[in-house]
Amino acid sequence: MQVVELRAPNPEDPAAAVVVGERPEPEPADGWSVVEVEAAALNMHDVWLLRGAGVRPERLPLVLGSDVAGRVGDREVIVHAVLSGGEGDDRLGPDFALLCDGGHGTFAERVLVPTANLIDKPASLSWTEAAALPTSWLTAYRMLFTRGGLRPGATVLVQGAGGGVATAAIALASAAGATVMATSRSEEKRRRALELGADVALEPGERVPEPANIVIETVGAATWEHSQRSVARGGTIVVAGGTTGMSAPTDLARLFAREARIVGSTMGTLAEMKALVRFVERADIRPPVDSVLPFSRAANQVRRMLSGEAFGKLCLRPDGA
Repeated sequence: MQVVELRAPNPEDPAAAVVVGERPEPEPADGWSVVEVEAAALNMHDVWLLRGAGVRPERLPLVLGSDVAGRVGDREVIVHAVLSGGEGDDRLGPDFALLCDGGHGTFAERVLVPTANLIDKPASLSWTEAAALPTSWLTAYRMLFTRGGLRPGATVLVQGAGGGVATAAIALASAAGATVMATSRSEEKRRRALELGADVALEPGERVPEPANIVIETVGAATWEHSQRSVARGGTIVVAGGTTGMSAPTDLARLFAREARIVGSTMGTLAEMKALVRFVERADIRPPVDSVLPFSRAANQVRRMLSGEAFGKLCLRPDGA
């Protein structure tokens, strides 16, 4: 079967490390299901793997991808992207990993996943919209509701509108009754953020109309100072990444004077994934998809992610789908 895999990392040009190859069909096992892949989605985690971050040589070659929507027999499903040794919904123990980290990458025509990770796909979502949910949308859901404690009427600032987590946070916070502010260097992305549900779209560093109860921070060094200036008294900055750099100065005086909190967040549990799917269905949210390409052009999607031009999820599908 066709797969998209990593055989040798390339720190300087991760797209060049993408290989389209062939693998044997997965063999069914007790407690596991074979998913016929209809659509998969690219994440920054895949790009880090292509660069070699966290990759052990003995694991190569590995199939990339952790987000997937497809079929198990007649059942249409979305797959929770987290593997763990935890029990039940406790999927964020110290050993948690994404599917591709555990040898179950989703950039394949068929993939073997834990049966417990299967969630019914809402009929309202296309395959690509459904494939957008498991990593970035689940990350945004956990950032907002679990780690940020979002309540209706709150004010949310989302840094870097356009990426998968940021677009998810805008749509989810808006649907939950929050006032949403979003930033982007791109005038086009600011416009699209407003269409997605943002109430205000700002240039990076621009003064916010009102302090934010919750700041969604995935950009890192480039926006960190602005996030600190924009958080409300008693507010929370929720951090789940740093695409422009992981190190930046923190203004401790502002932090304690405002009694603000900085909390980390990563992915989400199976219970949160089920709650996310219910929320998206009931609120009639359609995750924005930037583009979908066949597996044979996976390197193009990596390049588009690195360009910073995408708005929404970058999706892939088997060439024959």
